[in-house]
Amino acid sequence: MLTLRGPTEPRRGSALRELGIIHDGSLLVRDGVLVEVGPTRRIENLALAHKAVEISAVGRVVMPGFVDSHTHLLFPPPGSYGMNLDAGARVLRAQTGMRLEARARMHLKAMARHGTTTVEVKTGCGPDDGAEMKLLRVLAGLKRESVEVVSTFLLRLPPFGLNGSHPAQTHSDWVCEEFLSKIRRRRLVSFADLIWDEHPAREACFRRFLEEAQRLGVRRKVHAEDTSTSMALALALENSAASIDHLEQATAADAGLLGRSPTIATLLPGASFHRDGPYAPARLLIEAGAAVALASNFNPHHTPTLNMQTVVTLACSRMGMTPAEAISAATINGAHALGCASKAGSLEPGKVADLLILGISDYREVAHNFGTNVVQSTMKRGQLIYEEGDVTPRAPKDLHPTW
Repeated sequence: MLTLRGPTEPRRGSALRELGIIHDGSLLVRDGVLVEVGPTRRIENLALAHKAVEISAVGRVVMPGFVDSHTHLLFPPPGSYGMNLDAGARVLRAQTGMRLEARARMHLKAMARHGTTTVEVKTGCGPDDGAEMKLLRVLAGLKRESVEVVSTFLLRLPPFGLNGSHPAQTHSDWVCEEFLSKIRRRRLVSFADLIWDEHPAREACFRRFLEEAQRLGVRRKVHAEDTSTSMALALALENSAASIDHLEQATAADAGLLGRSPTIATLLPGASFHRDGPYAPARLLIEAGAAVALASNFNPHHTPTLNMQTVVTLACSRMGMTPAEAISAATINGAHALGCASKAGSLEPGKVADLLILGISDYREVAHNFGTNVVQSTMKRGQLIYEEGDVTPRAPKDLHPTW
């Protein structure tokens, strides 16, 4: 059993390899919360365990559920591949909230089957308040789903006009003066994120956005996926961002700054794989003492990978991380990136019972099963939400039409 029990702060350096393994371990769950975690002999002798329902995981690995701290699950929508930002927003605006919710639930169920128990979802429709509000309302409607959803408003600035006009400034002013306070007041978001652009005219917009989010008590994130990573990092650290994500172009100097900062470095190997682009320098960051998390960057168009097991495999095979480091980064450090490490990301008394039973006997096998699913059971808040089933033929009388 991998408990990931350890310090309350994000894992760094050698601590990233400490999985808190208990051989022949057990845990006791009551009302969706972990009451006891320890050796089986001690747990089964507790008075509270005498009437408990037993779930056997003999010969299997038990570990915390994955925390996917960076996805674009709802935008851009299906059918908008190759479209620009405005066209994608129009496609989304034409869809009903019910249809968007159904599609989101389909993705969330697939994530649960692959072991994700908490997921962050971003908006990012650009200067279209109708589309942004529709997405945020849909995400609010998913709060009671089996997989916990953390909502993020993503500031995506429009391109410069053909005549040299600066619509980004107008959009940024509106977000800072009206929209951000409105969605905060309605409790529709947990984070405010932005996609860094090195154009000098945009830096003031980004700075004001992060400062306004901080004033409103909204936690901050920053996308840093281009060659001006150092500038994005400076802005993120200046505004106490919870995480800075992508970092494919990070330098040794950037790694050193992150090693001395509480900001999480969230790496997205799935994005690099699908784009056939460079991978973030995970070893450089880890050895500099940075707190590294892993996430899927799931996006139906550009990164159509929602399996965090695949993310762990890529982190090991393409970025030089060890299986232990990758599992820590995909669980407890992902929870720190979302500000929920006090209740998720590890198996410790007092935390919610979000856990997985894997059909393998050694956790290191996760890193060698590319694109497959080794999850046999997923538990969220103490309830089994997924169990692997048999592949069996069904009699015609058991089939029901969908119309």
